Amino acid sequence: MYDVKKGYEAAKEFYAQYGIDVDEAIRIADETPISMHCWQGDDVGGTELKEDKSLTGGIQTTGNYPGKARNGEELRSDIEEAMKFIPGNLKMNIHANYQEADHFVDRNEIAPEHFDKWVDWAVEKGIGLDFNPTYFAHPKSENGTLSAADEDVRKFWVEHGIKCRQIGEYFYKKTGKPCVINHWTPDGDKEVPIDTLGPRERLKKSYDEIFEATKDVEGVIDGIESKVFGIGAESYTVGSHEFCMGYVMKANKDHIIMTLDDGHYHPTEMVSGKLSSIFTFADSVLLHVTRPVRWDSDHVVGFDDETKAIFEELVRMNKLQDTYVATDFFDASINRIAAWVIGLRNTRKAMLAALLQPNAYMKELEAKGDVSARLAYKEEFKAAPFALVWDYYCDQKGVGVSLDWLKDVQQYEKDVLSKRA
Repeated sequence: MYDVKKGYEAAKEFYAQYGIDVDEAIRIADETPISMHCWQGDDVGGTELKEDKSLTGGIQTTGNYPGKARNGEELRSDIEEAMKFIPGNLKMNIHANYQEADHFVDRNEIAPEHFDKWVDWAVEKGIGLDFNPTYFAHPKSENGTLSAADEDVRKFWVEHGIKCRQIGEYFYKKTGKPCVINHWTPDGDKEVPIDTLGPRERLKKSYDEIFEATKDVEGVIDGIESKVFGIGAESYTVGSHEFCMGYVMKANKDHIIMTLDDGHYHPTEMVSGKLSSIFTFADSVLLHVTRPVRWDSDHVVGFDDETKAIFEELVRMNKLQDTYVATDFFDASINRIAAWVIGLRNTRKAMLAALLQPNAYMKELEAKGDVSARLAYKEEFKAAPFALVWDYYCDQKGVGVSLDWLKDVQQYEKDVLSKRA
């Protein structure tokens, strides 16, 4: 292993000549929370007591790598193993189908006590909990959920949304940290329906009823998430980007914000290009970091151009602190713990890289009209010695420098994962 401290000092000297405070950048990146999603560990299967755990709603997990978590205890154990190698402030993000009741409890009847194992674990770890209604993988989700034409079905899912906001308040009161709830429905159609307005009016009505019934809930922030399409809903999605953005802006409530998932748009649409438009009218955003490959495939987050561009935008707008950052991917073709570590480290890495740029000076150049110098600076910093700072940060946090973490994850696979049926 090379001298990490020596490399850091050299990098620090490089950045200093451009007025960049490396230690301050590390502090901001380290303290910014990232909400780590639990569903990478079991392929979104969940822990609720039911026989059929097959996915629906346009979601698909590919691969059958051995060692998948089979219950909440195994899942939390795997999460703890991954957390050993992920630097910075973390929260845990769980779906409603990760309840752990000792008997079958339907989605419209879930209660805070069904998540006490998660709460106790989070309190012990000193982290916050975020939450998601699970509007999929259920017999009553086959023909729509919050937009269903069947009024009994629609009311069932409204009740589920109400329960989820109440559980979110419970998480807030137990952990002392705000609970960010993400509302996403898979409702849509394989073909373009004749009536495109009716389902959207019902979806609006459902959201209105959920928020009205829980208007006294405290400590909960609600993201409204759109999607361009899903498997079986290729031609029409009720909760489109335009619908969700319209609902958030019309609601005009501090706790209702836009969720931007960078896998939920057309392949040439970039979330990095949408952020400033949303922030022109909104104070905060919920960001789902993933990696689409041609569609919403939820590949493991990479240190790729779009991930870097998203965090560059947030830093340059001074909106990082106003963004709720969460990861959302699931890959069953590789070691699931390695997937977590790679994806979460890349998310934090992109954040730190964005902070280590002369953003204020580049804004000055732009304001003066010196676009030639602006481009020169943007391109030059693509080759800046960022990796030396990242290695130092990881070393200081004790999470493994470079690929040091990999051998430990491989050993955990040998000792623990390989023994699961």
